[in-house]
Amino acid sequence: MLKKIAELEEKASREIEEAKNMEEIKALKVRYFGKKGALTALLRRMGELAPEQRPLAGKKAHDLRNKLEELLDRKEEKLREAALAARWEEERIDVTLPGAPFNLGRKHPLTMVLEEITGIFTGLGFQVARGPEIESDYYNFEALNIPPDHPARDMQDSFYFSPKILLRTHTSPVQIRTMELQAPRLPVRIIVPGKVYRRDDDATHSPMFHQVEGLAVDRGVTFADLKGTLLLFAREMFDQGQRIRLRPSFFPFTEPSAEVDIACIICRGEGCRVCGQSGWLEILGCGMVHPRVLEVSGYDPEDVTGFAFGMGVERIAMLKYGIDDLRLLFSNDLRFLRQFR
Repeated sequence: MLKKIAELEEKASREIEEAKNMEEIKALKVRYFGKKGALTALLRRMGELAPEQRPLAGKKAHDLRNKLEELLDRKEEKLREAALAARWEEERIDVTLPGAPFNLGRKHPLTMVLEEITGIFTGLGFQVARGPEIESDYYNFEALNIPPDHPARDMQDSFYFSPKILLRTHTSPVQIRTMELQAPRLPVRIIVPGKVYRRDDDATHSPMFHQVEGLAVDRGVTFADLKGTLLLFAREMFDQGQRIRLRPSFFPFTEPSAEVDIACIICRGEGCRVCGQSGWLEILGCGMVHPRVLEVSGYDPEDVTGFAFGMGVERIAMLKYGIDDLRLLFSNDLRFLRQFR
C-alpha cells in the first residue's frame, strides 16, 4: 500500500506540473479526487489492511491528498497569472502613440436644407403633412385638375405599376388627402415634404428627388398673402435683402399661376453666367388653388380661397451651396459631403 501511495504521488505530481491550462487541471481533479478517482479508490482500500498497518498507511494517504490539493492550487494560480500576463501583453496600449482619428458624422446637405425649409414654414404656422409615395391616378392627377389627355400623363414622365397606380410625381396629392379629411373645417395650412419620382436623369434632374409643397386655405386668402409668404421664405432661406419676382405661368391645379424667381445670389441681380445674364434664378412655382380642386376636396370655392406652392429641395440646395451638378447629391462621395457642416 505504501508503495502504491508513493507511485501515485510521483505520477500525480508530474502530471500537475505538466498541466498547460485550466481544463487539464479540472481533469486531474476528477482523475484523482472524483468518485472513481485514483486517490479515492486508494482510501477505500484502507479497510483491507491489517489493523496495525492502517494508521501509517492512512496518514500517508491523507498527507498525499493534502499535498496534491496544494500542488493543484499553486498550479491554478500560476496558470491564472500566466493568462493575465498574456492578456496584458495582447491588450497593452502604447499611450505615447498618436490617437486614432475619430470621424464625426454630419447631416447630408439635402437634409439640412429640408429641415431649414420646414423650420421656416412651421414658424409661420404651417403643419407638416405626409402621404404615400405609391399613389393612385386619381390623387396624383385627376383630383388636381389634370385630365387623362394632359401632357403630364405621358408614360415617359412617370413610373407606373398599372394604369391606375404609380409612384407619385409630386407631393400635391397630400394636399387633396388633407383637405378631404379636414373639410369643411378651416383653416388648412400645411407643408408636405417628401420624395417624388419622374423619368428624368441628367446633370439637373434625377429619377428620385425631394419636394416641399405648401397649401393655405381659408376665407379671404389672397395672392398678396402668397407673395408675402414666399418673400419671407426667400429672405429667411437666402438673405434678408433678397428680392423676388413672380412671372405668369400655368399649372392645372392653380389659377392664376406663377413662377417665382429670386435675385441671382451670385451677381445680386446684375447679370452673370449663372443666371444667364438675366439677374434672376427660378426657385419654385405657385398660384391660387383652382376652384375645381377646392370643390373636389369638399370646400366651397365661393366661400373660401387658397394658395399653393411647390419647390424642389435639390434646386434650393444647389442655389444655396453653389452646386453645379445634381448628381453630386446622390453620389455618396465623402469628399463632397465633408464640405457641409
